[in-house]
Amino acid sequence: MNGDYKMANINRKKGVIAILTGGGDVPGLNPAIRAVTIRAIREGYQVIGIRHGWEGIIEMIPDKAADNTEHYQVLTEEIVNKVGRTGGTFLHTSRTRPSHIPRDNVPGHLQNRYNNEINDLTPEVLKNLDFLGVDYLIPIGGDDTLSYGVRLHQEGVRIVAIPKTMDNDVPGTDYCIGFSTCVTRTISMTNSLRTSAGSHERFLVLEVFGRYAGFTAMLPAMAGASNRCVIPEYKFNVELLTELLAQDRFKNPSRYSVVLVSEGAMFEGGEMIFKEARTDMYGHKKLGGIGDLVSSELRERAAKHNKGKPIDIINQKLGYLVRCGDPDAIDSIVPMAYGNLALDLILGKIHGRLVVLKNGRYDNMPIEVVVSSKKIVNVQEHYDVERLRPQYKSFEMKPLFIMTS
Repeated sequence: MNGDYKMANINRKKGVIAILTGGGDVPGLNPAIRAVTIRAIREGYQVIGIRHGWEGIIEMIPDKAADNTEHYQVLTEEIVNKVGRTGGTFLHTSRTRPSHIPRDNVPGHLQNRYNNEINDLTPEVLKNLDFLGVDYLIPIGGDDTLSYGVRLHQEGVRIVAIPKTMDNDVPGTDYCIGFSTCVTRTISMTNSLRTSAGSHERFLVLEVFGRYAGFTAMLPAMAGASNRCVIPEYKFNVELLTELLAQDRFKNPSRYSVVLVSEGAMFEGGEMIFKEARTDMYGHKKLGGIGDLVSSELRERAAKHNKGKPIDIINQKLGYLVRCGDPDAIDSIVPMAYGNLALDLILGKIHGRLVVLKNGRYDNMPIEVVVSSKKIVNVQEHYDVERLRPQYKSFEMKPLFIMTS
C-alpha cells in the first residue's frame, strides 16, 4: 500500500497538516515533530511528514500511480514516539530553495518545463501541496528555510513556522531549537580538551559553527569555557589576541589558555574565510578555516609575549560534534512547547506566524519577521573589544541566554 493510497482513504475530520525540516540538523527536531504529530492526531488532523525538506516537495510527482514514498509519509503516534527522544531528523533534510533551483537540480520529470540556469519551482510546490490536500504547513528551520516559508505564505499557503538553528540567529525569537545543546556540548568538549592543553602547556584554539553570528562562541565563553572568543561581528587584532592569551596562560598554574573562534570571525583588515567559492541555493559560501589561520598567527607571534620562548597550539574544529546526538533538557522541552504552540494557532485558524520565545515567554509573531532583519551579537552591549571576551554586566531583566533577544 503506497502513500497515495493511504491518503485516499484518510478520514479527514479537520484536515491535513504537513511538517518538514530544512537546513542543518540539530538535536530537538524529532521532539518537535513528535509534539506536532501527537497533538494534531488527537485534535482530529492527519499529519504528513515531508521528507528531505523543501527538496521532497519539488521531487514529488502529483499522480496517485506514482511512488512518492521517498518524498512523504503519513505520521502516526507509534512512528514519532520511537524517534521523539533522539537527535537529528528522521524526516531528513536538505538546503533546497524551491524558488532558486539550478538547472542541474531540477527533478527529471520537470526538466522539459524548467530549463533556465535558475528556476522558480514554486508553482510545482503549490501543485504538490494541493495534491496532498495540505491545509496547514509547518516548516521547521533557520532563516533560510523559513524565508521560503514566507514566500509560500505570500502565495496563500497557511504557514505556521518553528525556528531551528544551532546558530540561534533567526530574528524575532530569543531561542531556536538546537542552540542549548550546541552550547552544552561546546562547554563540555572544551573542558575535556583542557587536560591535553594543560599537559602540554599550549594555546587551545577551537573553531565553532555560527555562520554570521557569534552566539555559539559568546555563550560558552561567558560560561567560563574559554578565556577569549572572537566573533564575526567584530574584526579582531591578532596581536592583541596573542598578548591576551599569553597573559591568561601565564596566570594559569597549568600554563594553558583557550580561545573560541567563530567560523565567521575576521582578522582586522580581513574578510571571512571560506572553504570553497561555490554557493548554496541561498547564496552562502561554506565557512571554515579561520581556526587554522588563527593558530598559525598565534604560533608565529607567541614568543615575543613569552620571554622569547615559542608556545605550541592545539587546534580543533568542534564542527558536527556539537550538533549531533540526543537533545539536552532545553532542546527537549522547547520543541515540545513550540509544537503545541503551532497547534494552538492552527486550532484557532491562525496562520502566517512564527512561534517564538520572547522575554522568557512563549508567543508568536508574524512570519515576515524572519526576513525583516539580521540577528547578530550587539557588540556595544555584550562584547568587550579590548579584552576580546563577553561583557559581564547588566544582567537584570535579560532573557535566559542573555544576549539573544
